[in-house]
Amino acid sequence: MRAWRSSSPYGAVGVYIGGNARSCAQPRLTRSWVRSVSAMGWKLIPIYVGSQSPCVTAARKRQYAIDPADARIEGTQQAEDAVRAATALGMAAESPVYLDVEAYDTDSASCTDPVLDFTAAWSDTLRDRGYLSGFYSSADSGIEQIEGSRAAGSQDVPDVMWFAHWNVAPTIYGEPALPAGYWRPHRRIHQYTGNTSQTYGGYTLNVDQDLIDAPVAIVP
Repeated sequence: MRAWRSSSPYGAVGVYIGGNARSCAQPRLTRSWVRSVSAMGWKLIPIYVGSQSPCVTAARKRQYAIDPADARIEGTQQAEDAVRAATALGMAAESPVYLDVEAYDTDSASCTDPVLDFTAAWSDTLRDRGYLSGFYSSADSGIEQIEGSRAAGSQDVPDVMWFAHWNVAPTIYGEPALPAGYWRPHRRIHQYTGNTSQTYGGYTLNVDQDLIDAPVAIVP
């Protein structure tokens, strides 16, 4: 982190703070690590990989499907878990936590309704606990669905939208799935490439690249 901070063009990094669908353990992600990298000047983006759509594209994520009958209960419980994780890491109230919802089939309500119900409860609970609700997904699945919910009048939508739309120019307000008049100012992140190997300061990492104009963790 020190080598990349001094030699790369990057200033922020995503950290996976929890969730039942998180791909691997994070034993080095501790309160002291958060303080240390924050002192270097890094901004941190807390990510929570919770339950997924019953129609998630990635086969390895299907075991973590949202139960449609309990979607709101799961959303509430996992938001509370996310707040506990953020608090334990020293990320203060008013920090965002971004729910990672991987790409999924949107052809039927049985695929989309559980995500909308889960995310509504997630957002309400995070706000009740003093945190911001963030939401990450592909532009043509989760992002499109949340925007449709907002357009239909829902008030239970996330505060910040992080959309994955790869292999296009980085943009904050040019994403077709999101009308330019909403989620602004400073309420958007665009992930525009993925799985890119880059070397700085003698260290090679495989990264996803993002353009960020959004809240990050508050580390007192």
